[in-house]
Amino acid sequence: MRITELLKADTIVLDLEATSKSDVIDELVQKLGSAGKLVDQEKYKEAILAREAQSTTGIGEGIAIPHAKTSAVQTPAIAFGRSKDGIDYESLDGMPAHLFFMIAASEGANNAHLETLSRLSSFLMDTNFRQTLLKAESVDGILAAIDQKEAEQEGDEEETQEESTSSSKGRVLAVTACPTGIAHTYMAADALKAKASELGIDVKVETNGSSGVKNKLTAEDIKSAAAIIVAADKSVEMARFNGKNVIQVPVAQAIRKPQELLEKAVKQDAPVYHADGNASSESDEQPKEKRSGFYKHLMNGVSNMLPFVVGGGILIAISFIFGINAADPNDPSYHPIAEALSIIGGGNAFALMIPVLAGFIASSIADRPGFAPGMVGGLMAASGDAGFLGGLIAGFLAGYVTLGVKRAFAKLPQSLEGIKPVLLYPLFGILITGLIMMFVVVEPVKAINNGLESWLSGFGTGNLVLLGLILGGMMAIDMGGPINKAAFTFGIAMIDAGNFAPHAAIMAGGMVPPLGLAIATTFFKRKFTKAERETGKTCYVMGASFITEGAIPFAAADPARVIPSAVVGSAVAGALTLLFGVGLPAPHGGAFVIPIVEGNPFLYLLAILIGSFVTAIMVGLLKKEVK
Repeated sequence: MRITELLKADTIVLDLEATSKSDVIDELVQKLGSAGKLVDQEKYKEAILAREAQSTTGIGEGIAIPHAKTSAVQTPAIAFGRSKDGIDYESLDGMPAHLFFMIAASEGANNAHLETLSRLSSFLMDTNFRQTLLKAESVDGILAAIDQKEAEQEGDEEETQEESTSSSKGRVLAVTACPTGIAHTYMAADALKAKASELGIDVKVETNGSSGVKNKLTAEDIKSAAAIIVAADKSVEMARFNGKNVIQVPVAQAIRKPQELLEKAVKQDAPVYHADGNASSESDEQPKEKRSGFYKHLMNGVSNMLPFVVGGGILIAISFIFGINAADPNDPSYHPIAEALSIIGGGNAFALMIPVLAGFIASSIADRPGFAPGMVGGLMAASGDAGFLGGLIAGFLAGYVTLGVKRAFAKLPQSLEGIKPVLLYPLFGILITGLIMMFVVVEPVKAINNGLESWLSGFGTGNLVLLGLILGGMMAIDMGGPINKAAFTFGIAMIDAGNFAPHAAIMAGGMVPPLGLAIATTFFKRKFTKAERETGKTCYVMGASFITEGAIPFAAADPARVIPSAVVGSAVAGALTLLFGVGLPAPHGGAFVIPIVEGNPFLYLLAILIGSFVTAIMVGLLKKEVK
């Protein structure tokens, strides 16, 4: 398939009207939508913005390639826009972008589509090709330039053959991968190969793209390599590089600094990678390229725990429809279905919540060897009534204990390498984590949890309102970011402790931003563009479903007015929720679980609506009319 089968005259904007990054995205999304390439224009835009939130697609050299792979795409397509004056797209090199290719890949896109999109990304690494596109005087000129480039490169898209240059400098291997596997993966590969050719370095690059792994590195390749460059923003197979010098960087680094990476690889100026996760380096000056930290480990645990929390919690909530005590065989309201739902949701799914949280936190810190100690520590926290806080401690404890165990056995003879992951790491990791949990952590944390529960239970009305005000406002500050997740995590901990009030305020606060913006687009139409009004319709559904992120497009376009309005409305909803004495036993579900709240469901709905209208009115008053 040729690129011009995906890029058509009706998806080309020769001279963009846009003057900002958000305007570029809007204009190109609109172009794809008007050409009939999208099923849901707003959903596609949300996917584009989500990709931009990971890292800018302004790769430098005057190029930006916003892209997304989503079910919102009806037909795989490319939109092209050009700005001769240049637009600030937050590019990696800090320079204005002139050429914009927006890639729309459908979830069912076949390999031919994906390889064609990838080929375009590769072509853009050619300076002469970029200049041709900049100087083209018509839409037909753009399409002709692309066809000519493809004719010159006919057959090159097949990457199954090893591509390398002769050299005496030692062979370098590389792996490239980005989250969507469409653009950056192949641009990074081409940048490394082009620079290696200039420097006379023998290189082979494996690409982990949407259409699968291409030019896969063999065991023989790895054995003879001087070093390996892993330029990836997603997980790739690492165990095969055990004992080799490995440079790990984000994929954008390979596009921007291929020479620096290749020269470091030739000098073997990189840590020695070990399949158990340890790395040792002969160079103390080796920079740390991998993202790490408390939040990353915590979110790894929370994201893997959420399916258990949501599924189990909603099953428990549904059981309450039959009666609050309907799951108890000794209660007059007993119902067997309620008992079954309670056993599945609470006795099993919910029971796994804390061990899973701790296990995945530990594995984020220490890789696979940390998982078993983390699970055991989390189970001890759960069974010892140390609760959610105990599970957090268990996860981090197990992770760092396992790292210590790895270091302790790092100097064992090579002949014993095989018994480390199957015997030594789990044995000592579980033992040390278990002993510390048993004698140091569980009882003190249990006392803290009991004290916190008593403290919350003893709150007067004024204090409860203040708590609801804070928790509701936190949900709207970053709409799915760290502050939002901190409030949500606290709410889950309170549900686990048997106090359902805080999470009711949290869910109300999380529903308000999208609902408030939806109402604002309905009643203050002149303050929004047509595209924003269409987005507002989807926000009704997203708000009702407790998806706070639905308000992000509005917040990104006008943060100074939208975010304060959302925070105030969410804070009001949270405060009213606790003032009305509402509790929520389900951790998720939005409007669908309102009927089973503790307290008056109509007052809960009223609190959410009041908060939403506060946000809508503030936005309507603060925003200026769109001309």
